[in-house]
Amino acid sequence: MQTAPTQEVDVAAPFVAAESGAKASFLGRVCAALFEPVDISFLVFFRVVFGGIMLWEVYRYFSYGWIARYFVEPTLNFTYYGFSWVKPWPGRGMYIHFFILGIAAACVMIGFLYRIAAPVFFLAFTYSFLLDQTRYLNHLYLVCLIGFLMCFLPAERAFSVDALLRRKIRSDVVPAWTLWLLRAQIGIPYFFGGIAKLNSDWIHGGEPMRTWLRPLGAFFADDWVVYSFVIGGLLLDLLVVPLLLWRRTRPFAFAAAIVFNLVNSVIFDIGIFPWLMLGALLIFFPPELMRRFARAFMSPGQAFPKAQSVSVRPEITPATSSQKLIAGLLAAYLVVQLLLPLRHYLYPGNVSWTEEGHNFAWHMKLRTKGGEAVFTVLHPPSGQTWTIKPEDYLKSHQLTKVITKPDLILQFVNYLAEEKRLAGYENVEVRARVMVSLNGREPQLLIDPNVDLTKEQPSLLPARWIVPLTTPLTSRKSENRGASESAIE
Repeated sequence: MQTAPTQEVDVAAPFVAAESGAKASFLGRVCAALFEPVDISFLVFFRVVFGGIMLWEVYRYFSYGWIARYFVEPTLNFTYYGFSWVKPWPGRGMYIHFFILGIAAACVMIGFLYRIAAPVFFLAFTYSFLLDQTRYLNHLYLVCLIGFLMCFLPAERAFSVDALLRRKIRSDVVPAWTLWLLRAQIGIPYFFGGIAKLNSDWIHGGEPMRTWLRPLGAFFADDWVVYSFVIGGLLLDLLVVPLLLWRRTRPFAFAAAIVFNLVNSVIFDIGIFPWLMLGALLIFFPPELMRRFARAFMSPGQAFPKAQSVSVRPEITPATSSQKLIAGLLAAYLVVQLLLPLRHYLYPGNVSWTEEGHNFAWHMKLRTKGGEAVFTVLHPPSGQTWTIKPEDYLKSHQLTKVITKPDLILQFVNYLAEEKRLAGYENVEVRARVMVSLNGREPQLLIDPNVDLTKEQPSLLPARWIVPLTTPLTSRKSENRGASESAIE
C-alpha cells in the first residue's frame, strides 16, 4: 500500500522549544539525539514482519490443534506467581480468543486500525502466555515485550491502510528513540543469552550441546565439533549486536547471525523464534535501508518517496517536559529489562537446578532435565495414604516441566491437597520424591522428601525445601537408562 509523497513532517518539532543561543544541557543533548528524525521505513518493515509472523503463529495454533491441547484439555493450568487469577475462557472461548488474536495480528501487519489492533494483540497474546507456565519459552516472552512496545510506536504512519485513509497521520520520519528502543529489545536476548552461557556445564563440559548433537551422527560427537558450537554460540550472542551496529563488521555479523538462527531452527523445535530474529536483524542497518531497497525494485512511477527531513538534525535546545517524560519512561523500561535477567544471582545454588529466577532471564537452550516423581498424600486422622503419579493428572507437555521445576511441583501439591479436601479429607499432608538429572548427570533428589509441601507457600524468597545440586557433571547416567521424561530448554 503506497502512500503519496507528503509534505515534510518534523516529528521532533512538537517536543523541541527552539531557543536560539541557549546552552544545551546533557539532558538536552540526549533528548536531541532521541528525537532526531530518522527514516520510518525500518519501522514499517518491522511492523509488517512482526504482524505477518504472528499471524502465521496463530494459524499454527489452529492447524495443529494447539488451542485444545494447551488450553482446553488440561485438567489444571500452572500459573505464574501473582497471576493465579488468569484462567482459560470457558466453552469455545479460547477459539474465539485466538481468532481475535489473528485478526489483530493481521491488522498490525497491514496497519489498519493500528492504534486499536496493537493493544488488542498485546493483551490477547500476553493473556494466553500467562495461562500456563509449563509452556514458558523465551521467544513467547519476547513477543509479549515487542507487542507492548508496538502499542507506543508510530508504525502506522506510512505504507499502511491507516495512512492511506488518514492523510494527517502520514510521515516519512519518526523519532530516533523508536529505532534504538527496538534495537535494544532485540539485542537484550542475545546479550543475556551469552552471559548465561558463561557457566561450567556449557564451557567446560560442552553440555547440553554435546547431548543435542550426539543424535546427528558420529561426526557431531567429536570434541572439536561440540566446542565449535559451544564457543561459536557464546561469541555470537555476546558480540553480534555491537558488530551489527558497526558498519565495517555489519556484513560479517549479519551472515553469522543468519547461519546461527538457521542452525537453531534445524536443531531445536523453537517455532517462530529464528524467523522473528532473522527479520529483526535488518533494523540494525541504516533506517532508510528498506526505502532504498523498495526504490531499487520499483518503476519510476511507483518510486518510494525519499524522506527529505531525515538529514535535518534538530537544534540542541533545553529539554522540554514532554521530552523528559519520554526519556524517563524509556530509561525506566530499559533498566527493568537489564536488571530482571540478573535476579537469579540473588538466589543460592545453580539456577538451572533450582529454577529460582530462571524465567524472564534469557537462559535459552542451556540445559536438559529429566526426572521421575512420585507424590504421597497422607491423611493423619484416618491413616489413609495415596500414592500419586503425576502422569495420571498432567498432559505430556506439562509433565516434562512440572517434575523438574520446584515452583510447579508446589502448585501440583496444592492441587492434590485441594482435591482431597473436596473429597472430605481435611488437612492432608503431601510429600514428594523427585529424582532429576541435569545435563546428563546421575539423577539426584530435587525436593526434600521429608517436607510436607502443603505447609509451604508460593514465594519469591529462596525455597529451603529444594535440595542443592551436588552431583558433578562428570557423573553421567547411562544412555540406555530408564525412560524418564525430559525437558530441553
